[in-house]
Amino acid sequence: MHTISGMSDDQQAIKEAVDKTCQQFDADYWANADETGEWPEAFCDAMAAGGWLGVAFPEEYGGAGLGLSEAALVMQAVTRSGAGYTGASSIHLNIFGPKPLEKFGSEEQKIENLPKIISGQEKMCFAVTEPNSGLDTSSLETKAERTNNGYTINGRKIWTTGAQRADKILIIARTTPKEQCAKPYLGLSLFYTDFNRNRIEANPIPKMGRKAVECNTLFIDGLEIPKEHLIGEEGAGFKYLIEGLNPERVLFAVESVGLGFAALERAAEYANDRVVFGRPIGQNQGVAHPLAKAWAELSAAELLAYKAAAMFDRGDECGAEANAAKYLGAEAGFKACEAAVLTHGGMGYAKEYHVERYMREAMLARIAPVSREMILNYISERVLGLPKSY
Repeated sequence: MHTISGMSDDQQAIKEAVDKTCQQFDADYWANADETGEWPEAFCDAMAAGGWLGVAFPEEYGGAGLGLSEAALVMQAVTRSGAGYTGASSIHLNIFGPKPLEKFGSEEQKIENLPKIISGQEKMCFAVTEPNSGLDTSSLETKAERTNNGYTINGRKIWTTGAQRADKILIIARTTPKEQCAKPYLGLSLFYTDFNRNRIEANPIPKMGRKAVECNTLFIDGLEIPKEHLIGEEGAGFKYLIEGLNPERVLFAVESVGLGFAALERAAEYANDRVVFGRPIGQNQGVAHPLAKAWAELSAAELLAYKAAAMFDRGDECGAEANAAKYLGAEAGFKACEAAVLTHGGMGYAKEYHVERYMREAMLARIAPVSREMILNYISERVLGLPKSY
């Protein structure tokens, strides 16, 4: 069993419990999801039944009242089990996605929605990115215009995960024109409202991997929402989003590391079993050394990710560590998956050995939720004090 340095007894128990749940879903389950594109409902139900969707939410709303460190353990255990990003992404949003609602929403909003999200009864999606703005959130074009009863939203969103099954949407939109704001990231507001399919058209985007957990382009036309669905203050939506960036970086880091370790395990098993020229291929340093290097890189990224999680849980500033962990974790995870495919030779290209699926999914963490280049920009500016380049 893969162990993580510094875990407490309670954390070890969490990891073992999640491992036990994940063992119910073997590699064929995930291969079938990847082939058919069917959402892994049974897995989501099992994780909800175990209480894992609310691991980082307060107990008064049905959560476990734990921190980012424990959430990271849960998510790493999921990808590490072989569920990969198909499994992780099916519940990822539940783990920290509703945090703006918990931290900045009204008590009525929290009581009404958080217990349902944690139990899996309420299914949400998160709409931030737009086709014309990418990572430049301050340039979002979706507008929320005031009405007598609340707001009307019009615009487009892209890469919205899980919109085909969502009954709620967490969405950011501009309530004050950019040119009227003192700073470009002001004037954006966050809403949690019903996913009204009469006003929101969701079209899945065909993509490289993780077919079962779809991403969508949204076309929003005249979505009317009551003022009670505004989260916190009007115009403060960007600030609310920023609060969740570091946890998301950490979760992506550990998910990628977990996937890398899963690939590494399959590669090592194959390298021991596969005999060519009268001996196991793992006896050749050309096969063994890339796998050993992958283990070292995964382990280093893992340590930084849990350091960042511990800093976050203590209330310390962890932006540099969280971003660097996401960068290192994504790179190490992909390299491990690539090494696993190459270890399998021609069979690494075959779906029956699963590692090709891992490598396709591992590419995701190198792109989302923020590019490698923007992470390096952040560290260049915030840590090294270098001039801003964009």
